Amino acid sequence: MHRYRIGYVSGPWTNLTPPIRGGNYPLTQDEDTSDSGSDIDDLSDASTLCTRTTSLDLKFADEGLRERTRPELELGGQEDGHLQVPGSKENGGSRKVPILITPEAYVAKAMQGEIDDNLRDYPSLDDTTQRAISTSYRELHQQVKDHGFYKCSYSEYAKELTRYLTIFALFCTALQCRWYFTSAAFLGLFWHQIMFTAHDAGHRGITHNFVADNLIGLFIADFCCGLSIGWWKSSHNVHHLITNHPEHDPDIQNVPLFATCPSFLKSIHSTYYDFTFAWDKVADFAVAYQRYTYYPVMGVARFNLYMLSLHHLFTSPWPKSRMTTWIRPTEFAFIVCYWLWFGYGIVWLTLPDWPTRIGFVLISHIITMPLHVQITLSHWAMPTADLGDAESFPQRQLRTTMDIDCPEWLDFIHGGLQFQAVHHLFPQVPRHNLRSVQALVRKFCENTGVKYTIYNFKDGNKQVLGRLAEVTDQMNMMLQCQKYMAETGTSGLH
Repeated sequence: MHRYRIGYVSGPWTNLTPPIRGGNYPLTQDEDTSDSGSDIDDLSDASTLCTRTTSLDLKFADEGLRERTRPELELGGQEDGHLQVPGSKENGGSRKVPILITPEAYVAKAMQGEIDDNLRDYPSLDDTTQRAISTSYRELHQQVKDHGFYKCSYSEYAKELTRYLTIFALFCTALQCRWYFTSAAFLGLFWHQIMFTAHDAGHRGITHNFVADNLIGLFIADFCCGLSIGWWKSSHNVHHLITNHPEHDPDIQNVPLFATCPSFLKSIHSTYYDFTFAWDKVADFAVAYQRYTYYPVMGVARFNLYMLSLHHLFTSPWPKSRMTTWIRPTEFAFIVCYWLWFGYGIVWLTLPDWPTRIGFVLISHIITMPLHVQITLSHWAMPTADLGDAESFPQRQLRTTMDIDCPEWLDFIHGGLQFQAVHHLFPQVPRHNLRSVQALVRKFCENTGVKYTIYNFKDGNKQVLGRLAEVTDQMNMMLQCQKYMAETGTSGLH
């Protein structure tokens, strides 16, 4: 980026709203600036919608009913359109109150509830506090550089390479012995392990050289695994920039199979895919069971990555820079090679019959399920609320990302993805240094008051399943409100 630099910003400055979110800025000094981007109605922005919608007097008939983010109300008396509301022992237990809120208003209240929770649990968004956090983050970054944590330990990658070659040799040996399903399991383990290095290369965290790391990523992702590193970098860069934002982050846009926040219940337009994820009957059905389908879908998620990779290669704009024009044809060549050695050479020529072929493909792909669980673990249970441009970069990354605690000897199983919060603060730090950087990040969080979220693997899974169940409950409440409004023809607004 140095060749494009035309100057420096001296001192603190206020972030501008990007054009993709409604920012509109004059090209010359002579243009009228009365209608600046700050005054544009950005209806795609979740926080704006929540603020506008909740300005209406939306409330239940019973003013004593506490507003909650998670709908803990037990629906009852559907024939008469009432909610069964838990009551205290003094008033004789539960009571019924009529539903007087629209589905749209309920979704807006749920979204605003998450924003309120985040504003309560994290440091203030006032300018002084956020500038202090940013200053501390720059000091932390300097410590990371001073300690040499950006330097890659190639001896660690020698160990990684030894592990990859051993697993691949076991795959070839089992295949030669005609232990086909055992061979498939070793191939899945090989894919699971080697993709961690593709992730490192995608962030230029190995050699820190653009061409070298891209070649490593291309060979591993495209040639060895059949996945486009170009697609991954395209979506992953956006994920790092605007983590867990429903409208912008493609990593959490999984409707109709999954919904991780109430924002999806109102149908949202993805700025990454330029596609509207409409909430429909399929979503009503799938999200109702998402806590149960989570692991089965993760087991076959690799097939979806094939489709996303091919879609990217055939539809995304061709790179125009002289530094990157070679990447797209290389990807095509490597992916063709993958389907030749895996699809034709092994599945078609080596395996004896169709039952064996189907079993081999399923086993090899399902074995990679822990990788897909690990990828979603650090974000799906975390907040998705957008607190606006006043929030500093480090606070947003730590607010939307969790780490997974595990013994050091198990690091190779998680492949560095257990340090996602640390990684989101310093994406180019090689993964073998992330455990050391974690200690500095913990101290940074203690000094700034930004919450550092970390769970063990079991509890992290519980958090994700809990979030999926929570959104299912919110969806059920919205559907009941919708059903009652349709039956009675009432608007639900006072």
